[in-house]
Amino acid sequence: MLAVTAAALVAPGKGILAADESIPTMSARLQRAGVAPGEGSRRAYREMLVTTPGLRRGISGVILCAETLGQRVSGGRPFPAAIRELGMLPGIKADTGTRPLAGTAGETVTEGLDGLADRLRQYAVAGAGFAKWRAVFRIGAGSPSAIAVRANAQALARYAAACQEAGLVPVVEPEVLMDGDHSLSQCEAVTSLVLLQVASELQDYGVDFGAIVLKPSMALPGSGSAECATAGQVAAATAAALGALPADLAGVAFLSGGQRPERATENLAALQQVPRIWPFTFSFGRALVDPALAGWRGEQDRVVAGQLALARRVAMNVAALEGRYTPELEFEPEPA
Repeated sequence: MLAVTAAALVAPGKGILAADESIPTMSARLQRAGVAPGEGSRRAYREMLVTTPGLRRGISGVILCAETLGQRVSGGRPFPAAIRELGMLPGIKADTGTRPLAGTAGETVTEGLDGLADRLRQYAVAGAGFAKWRAVFRIGAGSPSAIAVRANAQALARYAAACQEAGLVPVVEPEVLMDGDHSLSQCEAVTSLVLLQVASELQDYGVDFGAIVLKPSMALPGSGSAECATAGQVAAATAAALGALPADLAGVAFLSGGQRPERATENLAALQQVPRIWPFTFSFGRALVDPALAGWRGEQDRVVAGQLALARRVAMNVAALEGRYTPELEFEPEPA
């Protein structure tokens, strides 16, 4: 059953919408967009997203935070029930964020393992079908250290095993940050090392790879470097970094990692052209929702504007998955 759910999340022509920002992060984004932050505005924002007409044509699942999982859309339906009725799978962010990792020079480990089994069971009862856990790795002098890689990989594996025991599909997210001045080749090497350790830990914990969706970052030159990699170079480096993954993995849903929406889509399109044995799709957050937030601005009479912006970005990424995307497509008007 879990393998069926995992396959549905990476179904052809569909990706995953990450709308799971923490309360502080979401409140800060709302404030920057001119929207008064608060529980009500966060709820309204996410309702605007998930009720976008036709969203299910390009989105298989929606990742929520715990606050939204317990909220209701207008009309009284809980968010998970509403998302299922709209033809998508509801998911949940299961980790509790990063904390300093002792024994390292400023590196972090993602926490949330305490009480995780009980929380996952509660999430499943509330209607979630999958869960996500994000680990963060930064490239720099001496980092990521072996300690940080092992600690985060083991946490991801423990989380994934607990997910499957609770009847949820784990979305495993090891993100190598784009921040820094590293080269594309450095990012490829670090990403490969991280994924090798993650795959090893998952195997040690007896996790069923056929019921896992991996959500890695693309291999990218650092945002502070002078290197300009083409989409083809990004795709080749990213594919090379995935070499340690087992053949029976359900699929790979790449995160956008702070890339501009158009750039993330172009790189996703290039990834469809490389040889691979797993489905490649997207699980974008900011690259999908930032345009929607800018269009909505917290105003009820601009809900349609926000939804059109989201639908536009989803359509661009579906075109990337289907081999129809070119940068020129971004400038074509929407069909009447």
